[in-house]
Amino acid sequence: MKLTISHETLYRFEPPMRGVVQSLRLTPSQFEGQQVIDWSIDVAGAERGAAFRDGAGDWVETVSVLGPVSEVRVVVRGTVITQDLIGVLKGHRETVPPEAYLRPTLPTEADMAVRALAESALESVENDDPLARAHALASAVTDAIAYCPGETNPGTSAAEALALGRGVCQDHTHALIAVAQASDIPARYVTGYLESGADGGAHEASHAWAELWVHGIGWIGFDAANACCPDERYVRIGSGHDAQDAAPIRGVAAGIGVEALEVDVHVDDTTADQGQSQTQQ
Repeated sequence: MKLTISHETLYRFEPPMRGVVQSLRLTPSQFEGQQVIDWSIDVAGAERGAAFRDGAGDWVETVSVLGPVSEVRVVVRGTVITQDLIGVLKGHRETVPPEAYLRPTLPTEADMAVRALAESALESVENDDPLARAHALASAVTDAIAYCPGETNPGTSAAEALALGRGVCQDHTHALIAVAQASDIPARYVTGYLESGADGGAHEASHAWAELWVHGIGWIGFDAANACCPDERYVRIGSGHDAQDAAPIRGVAAGIGVEALEVDVHVDDTTADQGQSQTQQ
């Protein structure tokens, strides 16, 4: 599938800040499931800083904007060819060992209810079938948390979302990480994009899902919000221990004031356009 992505993030500051520094994790991952045709990241008025590939295999770059800064606009444009690898992160190079993702954070800390959900999901699954165990945990989270925008906030934890029984993709992802880690399965938070189409599923163009380490296979993505593994509709960007750690944009503003945020994301399937172009040639 050929996916064309437009992602604009606008930060407004009142009063203006003395300066802003941002860490951007906005470049698609390098693995066999996706090929970048073109990609650009523009931050008007910014100075580019360090750029590097971290231990998790994600491309990170820094930018700084000198004050006074009343707004910062981050514009991402690009096209990616994707392939359905049934969720397997094949050919992705990284140096961080899977065991590092057994460590819970505040958003993914398991309480008694989370542990009970994990135990219930795995009670009829053989211990020597790690893939079936991962699928069982993902299904349990899908059933336990209904997709309901506006019911939670960025600070909602996995335990809180499970108790509420409602949430968005961030909550499903934190909950899946929590039940996986409670079952001694390494798990991490993944950010990216999703072309929703018209299938009626629970979709957000700027999306999140979990990856679980399955012995004998490797990292496999599970989107509990949509009850599936990532396929050709998904573009993987980066990963971390939780939503904050994996955030595509992280920043620090020098000054005291109010920050307002606007985000506009469009993910379009332009596969047909590609076919028409080849026919004309």
